[in-house]
Amino acid sequence: MIKELFNKQRPLMVIGFTFVLLFVALMIASLFDSTEITGVNRWIKPMKFASSIALYLWTLAIYLYFISGRELAKNIIGWGAIAMLVGEIILIVMQAARGTISHFNTATLFDSLVFYAMGLMILANTFLIIYLLILYFRAEINLPKAIVWGMRYGIILFLLASVEGGLMSAMLRHSVGVADGGAGLPFVNWSTKGGDLRVAHFIGMHAFQAIPFFAYTMEKYNVKSATFWTTVFAAVYFVFFTFLFVQAMFGKPLFAGF
Repeated sequence: MIKELFNKQRPLMVIGFTFVLLFVALMIASLFDSTEITGVNRWIKPMKFASSIALYLWTLAIYLYFISGRELAKNIIGWGAIAMLVGEIILIVMQAARGTISHFNTATLFDSLVFYAMGLMILANTFLIIYLLILYFRAEINLPKAIVWGMRYGIILFLLASVEGGLMSAMLRHSVGVADGGAGLPFVNWSTKGGDLRVAHFIGMHAFQAIPFFAYTMEKYNVKSATFWTTVFAAVYFVFFTFLFVQAMFGKPLFAGF
Protein backbone atom coordinates (compact mmCIF):
# COMPACT_ATOMS: atom_id res chain seq x y z
CA MET A 1 0.00 0.00 0.00
CA ILE A 2 2.75 2.45 0.94
CA LYS A 3 4.67 1.59 -2.23
CA GLU A 4 1.51 2.22 -4.28
CA LEU A 5 0.97 5.55 -2.55
CA PHE A 6 4.52 6.61 -3.42
CA ASN A 7 3.87 5.58 -7.02
CA LYS A 8 0.47 7.26 -7.40
CA GLN A 9 0.70 10.16 -4.93
CA ARG A 10 4.44 10.74 -4.77
CA PRO A 11 4.40 14.54 -4.17
CA LEU A 12 2.13 14.28 -1.12
CA MET A 13 4.06 11.33 0.31
CA VAL A 14 7.50 12.88 -0.25
CA ILE A 15 6.55 16.33 1.07
CA GLY A 16 4.87 14.64 4.05
CA PHE A 17 8.16 12.88 4.82
CA THR A 18 9.96 16.22 4.45
CA PHE A 19 7.72 17.62 7.18
CA VAL A 20 8.77 14.72 9.42
CA LEU A 21 12.40 15.70 8.85
CA LEU A 22 11.47 19.29 9.67
CA PHE A 23 9.85 18.09 12.90
CA VAL A 24 13.10 16.35 13.88
CA ALA A 25 15.16 19.44 13.04
CA LEU A 26 12.85 21.66 15.10
CA MET A 27 12.94 19.21 18.00
CA ILE A 28 16.75 19.37 17.98
CA ALA A 29 16.57 23.16 17.83
CA SER A 30 14.30 23.18 20.89
CA LEU A 31 16.94 21.25 22.85
CA PHE A 32 19.60 23.91 22.23
CA ASP A 33 17.44 27.05 22.21
CA SER A 34 15.45 27.86 25.34
CA THR A 35 13.86 31.06 24.00
CA GLU A 36 10.17 31.18 24.93
CA ILE A 37 7.13 32.79 23.32
CA THR A 38 4.10 33.20 25.65
CA GLY A 39 5.80 30.87 28.13
CA VAL A 40 6.51 28.03 25.66
CA ASN A 41 9.70 27.12 23.80
CA ARG A 42 9.46 28.93 20.50
CA TRP A 43 10.01 25.78 18.41
CA ILE A 44 7.16 23.78 19.97
CA LYS A 45 4.43 25.34 17.83
CA PRO A 46 6.30 24.79 14.54
CA MET A 47 6.93 21.20 15.69
CA LYS A 48 3.22 20.65 16.27
CA PHE A 49 2.32 22.04 12.88
CA ALA A 50 5.05 20.07 11.10
CA SER A 51 3.84 16.76 12.56
CA SER A 52 0.18 17.59 11.92
CA ILE A 53 0.83 18.63 8.32
CA ALA A 54 2.84 15.46 7.64
CA LEU A 55 -0.05 13.32 8.83
CA TYR A 56 -2.54 15.45 6.89
CA LEU A 57 -0.63 15.17 3.60
CA TRP A 58 -0.23 11.41 3.94
CA THR A 59 -3.92 11.04 4.74
CA LEU A 60 -4.87 13.23 1.80
CA ALA A 61 -2.74 10.97 -0.41
CA ILE A 62 -4.87 8.01 0.70
CA TYR A 63 -8.12 9.88 0.01
CA LEU A 64 -6.97 10.80 -3.50
CA TYR A 65 -5.53 7.35 -4.23
CA PHE A 66 -8.94 5.68 -4.07
CA ILE A 67 -10.69 8.10 -6.45
CA SER A 68 -11.00 6.54 -9.91
CA GLY A 69 -9.80 8.80 -12.72
CA ARG A 70 -10.27 12.54 -12.13
CA GLU A 71 -6.52 13.07 -12.50
CA LEU A 72 -6.77 16.83 -13.02
CA ALA A 73 -8.96 17.24 -9.94
CA LYS A 74 -6.60 15.12 -7.85
CA ASN A 75 -3.59 17.11 -9.02
CA ILE A 76 -5.33 20.39 -8.17
CA ILE A 77 -6.14 19.18 -4.66
CA GLY A 78 -2.77 17.54 -4.02
CA TRP A 79 -0.50 20.26 -5.36
CA GLY A 80 -2.77 22.97 -3.97
CA ALA A 81 -2.55 21.50 -0.47
CA ILE A 82 1.23 21.21 -0.74
CA ALA A 83 1.60 24.83 -1.85
CA MET A 84 -0.68 26.20 0.87
CA LEU A 85 0.81 24.21 3.73
CA VAL A 86 4.43 24.74 2.73
CA GLY A 87 3.65 28.45 2.69
CA GLU A 88 1.95 28.14 6.08
CA ILE A 89 4.88 26.40 7.76
CA ILE A 90 7.40 28.85 6.29
CA LEU A 91 5.53 31.74 7.93
CA ILE A 92 5.12 29.89 11.24
CA VAL A 93 8.84 29.03 11.41
CA MET A 94 9.78 32.56 10.35
CA GLN A 95 7.73 34.12 13.15
CA ALA A 96 9.15 31.68 15.68
CA ALA A 97 12.66 32.60 14.55
CA ARG A 98 11.74 36.28 14.99
CA GLY A 99 10.65 35.52 18.54
CA THR A 100 6.99 36.39 18.10
CA ILE A 101 3.65 34.61 17.73
CA SER A 102 2.36 33.72 14.28
CA HIS A 103 -1.39 33.35 14.81
CA PHE A 104 -3.58 36.24 15.97
CA ASN A 105 -0.63 38.61 15.73
CA THR A 106 -1.60 42.12 14.65
CA ALA A 107 1.07 43.95 16.65
CA THR A 108 2.65 45.49 13.55
CA LEU A 109 1.69 45.87 9.91
CA PHE A 110 4.16 43.13 8.96
CA ASP A 111 2.79 40.74 11.60
CA SER A 112 -0.75 41.47 10.45
CA LEU A 113 0.16 40.72 6.83
CA VAL A 114 1.77 37.44 7.89
CA PHE A 115 -1.31 36.42 9.90
CA TYR A 116 -3.73 37.31 7.11
CA ALA A 117 -1.57 35.53 4.53
CA MET A 118 -1.70 32.41 6.70
CA GLY A 119 -5.47 32.77 6.93
CA LEU A 120 -5.83 33.03 3.16
CA MET A 121 -3.71 29.92 2.63
CA ILE A 122 -5.77 27.91 5.10
CA LEU A 123 -8.97 29.21 3.51
CA ALA A 124 -7.70 28.08 0.11
CA ASN A 125 -6.90 24.65 1.55
CA THR A 126 -10.42 24.49 3.00
CA PHE A 127 -11.89 25.07 -0.46
CA LEU A 128 -9.71 22.25 -1.76
CA ILE A 129 -11.19 19.94 0.89
CA ILE A 130 -14.70 21.03 -0.10
CA TYR A 131 -13.74 19.98 -3.63
CA LEU A 132 -12.54 16.64 -2.22
CA LEU A 133 -15.90 16.15 -0.49
CA ILE A 134 -17.72 16.80 -3.77
CA LEU A 135 -15.54 14.17 -5.46
CA TYR A 136 -16.32 11.68 -2.71
CA PHE A 137 -20.01 12.06 -3.49
CA ARG A 138 -19.75 12.22 -7.29
CA ALA A 139 -16.70 10.22 -8.39
CA GLU A 140 -16.23 6.46 -8.35
CA ILE A 141 -14.46 5.42 -5.14
CA ASN A 142 -12.74 2.02 -5.09
CA LEU A 143 -13.64 1.16 -1.51
CA PRO A 144 -16.38 -0.65 0.43
CA LYS A 145 -19.46 1.42 1.22
CA ALA A 146 -18.71 1.76 4.95
CA ILE A 147 -15.23 3.13 4.30
CA VAL A 148 -16.51 5.56 1.67
CA TRP A 149 -19.02 6.90 4.17
CA GLY A 150 -16.32 7.01 6.86
CA MET A 151 -14.21 9.17 4.60
CA ARG A 152 -17.16 11.43 3.78
CA TYR A 153 -17.90 11.87 7.48
CA GLY A 154 -14.21 12.51 8.16
CA ILE A 155 -14.13 15.28 5.55
CA ILE A 156 -17.32 16.87 6.92
CA LEU A 157 -15.97 16.94 10.50
CA PHE A 158 -12.69 18.31 9.20
CA LEU A 159 -14.59 21.16 7.54
CA LEU A 160 -16.54 21.89 10.73
CA ALA A 161 -13.23 22.10 12.60
CA SER A 162 -12.02 24.49 9.90
CA VAL A 163 -15.03 26.72 10.56
CA GLU A 164 -14.16 26.65 14.25
CA GLY A 165 -10.62 27.65 13.30
CA GLY A 166 -12.11 30.61 11.45
CA LEU A 167 -13.92 31.59 14.66
CA MET A 168 -10.62 31.64 16.53
CA SER A 169 -9.14 33.86 13.84
CA ALA A 170 -12.10 36.23 14.11
CA MET A 171 -11.68 36.34 17.91
CA LEU A 172 -7.89 36.80 17.55
CA ARG A 173 -7.41 34.25 20.31
CA HIS A 174 -7.89 30.58 21.12
CA SER A 175 -8.54 30.94 24.85
CA VAL A 176 -11.82 31.82 26.56
CA GLY A 177 -11.87 33.29 30.06
CA VAL A 178 -8.09 33.60 30.23
CA ALA A 179 -5.36 35.15 28.13
CA ASP A 180 -3.59 33.04 25.52
CA GLY A 181 -0.45 31.44 26.92
CA GLY A 182 0.03 30.53 30.57
CA ALA A 183 -0.37 27.11 32.18
CA GLY A 184 -1.11 24.33 29.72
CA LEU A 185 -0.91 20.60 29.11
CA PRO A 186 2.50 19.24 28.07
CA PHE A 187 3.47 19.78 24.41
CA VAL A 188 -0.04 20.68 23.16
CA ASN A 189 -0.19 23.55 25.70
CA TRP A 190 -3.98 23.46 25.92
CA SER A 191 -5.00 25.74 28.76
CA THR A 192 -5.55 24.19 32.19
CA LYS A 193 -7.04 27.41 33.58
CA GLY A 194 -9.72 28.35 31.04
CA GLY A 195 -11.45 27.34 27.84
CA ASP A 196 -9.28 26.45 24.87
CA LEU A 197 -10.85 26.20 21.41
CA ARG A 198 -7.82 24.33 20.09
CA VAL A 199 -9.03 21.15 21.79
CA ALA A 200 -12.18 20.84 19.67
CA HIS A 201 -10.20 22.04 16.65
CA PHE A 202 -7.70 19.21 17.11
CA ILE A 203 -10.38 16.56 17.57
CA GLY A 204 -12.38 17.78 14.59
CA MET A 205 -9.36 17.97 12.30
CA HIS A 206 -8.33 14.42 13.11
CA ALA A 207 -11.75 13.05 12.26
CA PHE A 208 -10.10 13.08 8.84
CA GLN A 209 -8.15 10.01 10.02
CA ALA A 210 -10.19 8.62 12.92
CA ILE A 211 -13.56 7.98 11.27
CA PRO A 212 -12.20 6.28 8.12
CA PHE A 213 -9.95 4.14 10.33
CA PHE A 214 -12.97 3.05 12.37
CA ALA A 215 -14.82 2.16 9.15
CA TYR A 216 -11.78 0.24 7.90
CA THR A 217 -11.70 -1.74 11.16
CA MET A 218 -15.39 -2.60 10.79
CA GLU A 219 -14.76 -3.90 7.27
CA LYS A 220 -11.55 -5.72 8.16
CA TYR A 221 -13.28 -7.76 10.85
CA ASN A 222 -16.44 -8.27 8.76
CA VAL A 223 -18.70 -6.56 11.27
CA LYS A 224 -22.32 -6.73 10.17
CA SER A 225 -23.94 -3.40 9.28
CA ALA A 226 -20.51 -1.75 9.04
CA THR A 227 -21.98 1.35 7.39
CA PHE A 228 -24.52 1.73 10.19
CA TRP A 229 -21.87 1.46 12.90
CA THR A 230 -19.63 3.87 11.04
CA THR A 231 -22.51 6.37 11.01
CA VAL A 232 -23.06 5.84 14.74
CA PHE A 233 -19.37 6.39 15.44
CA ALA A 234 -19.35 9.54 13.32
CA ALA A 235 -22.41 10.85 15.20
CA VAL A 236 -20.78 10.18 18.57
CA TYR A 237 -17.60 11.83 17.32
CA PHE A 238 -19.58 14.89 16.25
CA VAL A 239 -21.27 15.09 19.68
CA PHE A 240 -17.86 14.86 21.37
CA PHE A 241 -16.47 17.59 19.10
CA THR A 242 -19.48 19.79 19.86
CA PHE A 243 -19.15 19.16 23.61
CA LEU A 244 -15.50 20.22 23.56
CA PHE A 245 -16.37 23.36 21.62
CA VAL A 246 -19.20 24.33 23.99
CA GLN A 247 -17.05 23.52 27.02
CA ALA A 248 -14.34 25.85 25.76
CA MET A 249 -16.83 28.62 24.97
CA PHE A 250 -17.98 28.42 28.59
CA GLY A 251 -14.38 29.07 29.65
CA LYS A 252 -13.80 25.57 31.02
CA PRO A 253 -10.51 23.70 30.53
CA LEU A 254 -10.48 20.21 29.03
CA PHE A 255 -10.64 18.22 32.27
CA ALA A 256 -12.95 20.54 34.20
CA GLY A 257 -16.37 19.49 32.86
CA PHE A 258 -19.29 21.74 33.64
